[in-house]
Amino acid sequence: MNQNHQMQQIKNVFFLVLGSVVYGIGTHSFVMPANIAPGGAVGLALIVNYLSGLPVGILTIFLNIPLLALAWFMLSKRFVITTGIACGVCSVILDFGITPFLPVYEGDRLMSSLFGGILVGIGMACIFMTGSTTGGTDILGYIMQKKKPHISIGKALLMVDGVILLLSIYVFQNVEAGLFGLISLFAQTRVMDAIIYGNDIGSMVTIVTRYPEKITEGILVELERSATVMDAKGAYSGADVKVLLCSIRKHEFYKLKRIIYSADPNAFIMVTETTEVFGEGFKGMDGQ
Repeated sequence: MNQNHQMQQIKNVFFLVLGSVVYGIGTHSFVMPANIAPGGAVGLALIVNYLSGLPVGILTIFLNIPLLALAWFMLSKRFVITTGIACGVCSVILDFGITPFLPVYEGDRLMSSLFGGILVGIGMACIFMTGSTTGGTDILGYIMQKKKPHISIGKALLMVDGVILLLSIYVFQNVEAGLFGLISLFAQTRVMDAIIYGNDIGSMVTIVTRYPEKITEGILVELERSATVMDAKGAYSGADVKVLLCSIRKHEFYKLKRIIYSADPNAFIMVTETTEVFGEGFKGMDGQ
């Protein structure tokens, strides 16, 4: 157990440093030259940097202090400590390990927004996997997800960071700053969700039918998947029915719909998107 804990700590340090480096490259080489502020404390820091010229990393630390104080009461103290460490590492690497040595991209602004968002999203995902954040509105996103667990981290950050995009339009005096910032933020959140939640996105299909045998046979034979069958009763009709639960990948839904329709055209179907599916035919609990 102690050895496993040590290995996990080593992995956390590795991902923290790796994420901070990638995050710093995306911020310095792509986001800053595009004059955009795609959310987070670093977005606010970029706005203040544009007005004052002060280093982005140091500004990020100062802007995080009140948010870390809020997290001390709303989230766990361990979370605040790890986030403070992550924020410090990110800021130091950005100001002293990235900015003095790496060039900036001075090409197309759209390309800066996209590549900046992708790199920042990869960096943030690596840091998030250590159980920490880069601070800033990431903290508010974690608080929102804690209150509403069905909201993914990426979507929570997208909602919280919208106000920073509006502020960037006012400060940079350029509507395109908000539009390019939105592109960067969208790329960031999509990459982050793909890394954290995985690409094995599927659908959970709930089927209410009087002919479960034909449907389950089609699922087993044609889709080579399984289903869970439960007894139920219609509230209005009082008739006995069966409820089938089946998890499939998105590209399999059309075939499943055909199987259901051929067996029971009057079946009632509900489809729910899932961020990840674990189990036989999908991923194991270890993520493999």
